[in-house]
Amino acid sequence: MFDLGWTELLVIGVVALIVIGPKDLPMLFRNVGRFMGKARGMAREFSRAMNDAADQTGVQDVAKSFKSATNPVGSAMDGVKDAAKSVTAGLDPKSETGKLSAERLEAKKKIEANAARTAAERLKREADEAMRKAEELETAAKAPVADAKKDSDA
Repeated sequence: MFDLGWTELLVIGVVALIVIGPKDLPMLFRNVGRFMGKARGMAREFSRAMNDAADQTGVQDVAKSFKSATNPVGSAMDGVKDAAKSVTAGLDPKSETGKLSAERLEAKKKIEANAARTAAERLKREADEAMRKAEELETAAKAPVADAKKDSDA
């Protein structure tokens, strides 16, 4: 169709600025944008109508069967993709598998909290054990010093 490069667009922009003027240029761009939007809408509507007509006449089914006849591996892969979509479609949070996922998440949180609590209790036990051993060592270290004092006093 049209092949416009940056230089052509720049020339068109400069000519439009000179001919139309800087005051009316935004209004022109707005009108061109509306026209392009209407044209795209009409093209989209036409394309949708053609697809609907093709669906009604069964062209899609014929094309699919022709594709499967010419490319059996591709059609098998399409079947696998469709099956995967149907499986993943059930992961809606409101569906049964979504409810199971929520229950599993809740159970995971409980397990993690219990593991953290158990780890904290274990660390507390180990700290208490270390304190008890330190006190025993301290007591044992003071006893010879006290015995030595008694011997020196005698």
